[in-house]
Amino acid sequence: MDRSLPLTDTRPAWPWRDHVESVLRAVVGPVAGFALFVLVWQTISLLVPAIPTPAKTWEAAVALFAHPFYDNGPNDRGIGWNVLASLLRVAGGFGLAALVGIPLGFAIGRFKALNALASPIISLLRPVSPLAWLPLGLLLFKAANPAAIWTIFICSIWPMILNTAAGVQRVPRDYLNVARVLDLSEWKILTRVLLPAALPHVLTGVRLSIGTAWLVIVAAEMLTGGTGIGFWLWDEWNNLKVEHIVIAIFVIGIVGLTLDVLLMQLARRYTYEE
Repeated sequence: MDRSLPLTDTRPAWPWRDHVESVLRAVVGPVAGFALFVLVWQTISLLVPAIPTPAKTWEAAVALFAHPFYDNGPNDRGIGWNVLASLLRVAGGFGLAALVGIPLGFAIGRFKALNALASPIISLLRPVSPLAWLPLGLLLFKAANPAAIWTIFICSIWPMILNTAAGVQRVPRDYLNVARVLDLSEWKILTRVLLPAALPHVLTGVRLSIGTAWLVIVAAEMLTGGTGIGFWLWDEWNNLKVEHIVIAIFVIGIVGLTLDVLLMQLARRYTYEE
């Protein structure tokens, strides 16, 4: 007599259940979190009348974004122009940092003598507050715009250098040994061996740097004036338009999140499982 237990079907009764649950988690979670945030905001605005309610802020945002690109002179421009001005400064400082920081990171990671020489300097300068560099930029360039770009450059260069150097140092020694056996030139070692292997680390440094650059530009523009989202936020404070300050905070967060997501997707594309 066959006393073996009958086989049971371990397949889920509803194959679509996991898919529905994942969709619900992706949708219901963020919606519930945002609803809780709005509820807390509404409660705070009732306790502190100076804080605008979500409804009042929404009304101000609708009016503000109805004409985001109006231009009534250098000190009265729409929020769209101010965001674009900040992004252009970030692009300038961040681009210069990439041009200098990534090659320097490769050199530091590749040559131990240069690493020993540069490490104490980087360790000393990296913790310096971003705004501490702004007066030096004003002294060097005699103008607010290049001083802001200089501040972005000097503050966003460190993550690129450190992450690129770390990526180069983690390249397996076997790769370099094979390159020596094949008698590859230093340029081919860089382009064929080091760059592909270290690229995920390089992109991580780029992602960290763009976040730093966006943080720095807002603070720098508050001090330098002109056109920019930081200046616009400070100007609205001087005009006592608190709802516009809240809108500026949301705009800064959304732009920063967008930049981070774009670079995260780029980094994932070039990250491979070992």
